Amino acid sequence: MIRILLADDQNLIRAGFRALLDAEPDMAVVAECGTGRDAERLALREKPDVVLMDIRMPEGDGLEATRKILASPALPGTRVIILTTFELDDYIAEAVRAGAAGFLVKDTEPEELLRAVRVVHDGDALLSPAVTRRIMAQLALQSRAAELPAALDRITEREREVLRLVGEGLNNTEIAQQLFITPLTAKTHVSRIMTKLMVRDRAQLVVLAYESGLVRPGWAG
Repeated sequence: MIRILLADDQNLIRAGFRALLDAEPDMAVVAECGTGRDAERLALREKPDVVLMDIRMPEGDGLEATRKILASPALPGTRVIILTTFELDDYIAEAVRAGAAGFLVKDTEPEELLRAVRVVHDGDALLSPAVTRRIMAQLALQSRAAELPAALDRITEREREVLRLVGEGLNNTEIAQQLFITPLTAKTHVSRIMTKLMVRDRAQLVVLAYESGLVRPGWAG
């Protein structure tokens, strides 16, 4: 069962999401709230698998709440999906940098929301093609490139190749096809890269791939 926390200051949106999610046999909404502060408190209490987090909320916005939730040693398995009204949200890039597993616009199709929850719960990144290139272009402009060469020295040439493909948005099966290896081997490479570079999940690997220059804005499809 995927345990979900809903954090949005609009009651109608929360009610709609809750009805949709609770109708699924493998999902359960364990708590809901309308402020960033309550999102932090409820996350610590309920330890959800996935948090659906609105960016703009009172009493600590979704960005601050995302940072605190994902930095908490008590919540190592919790993933955050950012919800936004607008595709071009100034805070999305920072949310992804903070460790959010991805983001969705609030008017997304119900099937896409359900898929997103399952994808993120399974440990993958959810970076919508409609928005990713713009967000990653912004991240590239804010690059920490001077800090990254030493970090990349920790990984092998093959792992750099895998990191580049992760940055381009490929999943493990697609990476395996590109490199003529098995999906299990691709998954192992990704896990080792995350360990060596000390990143939380696949979304942060995508950010790192852009910041390091392994992938440049416009390359990913």
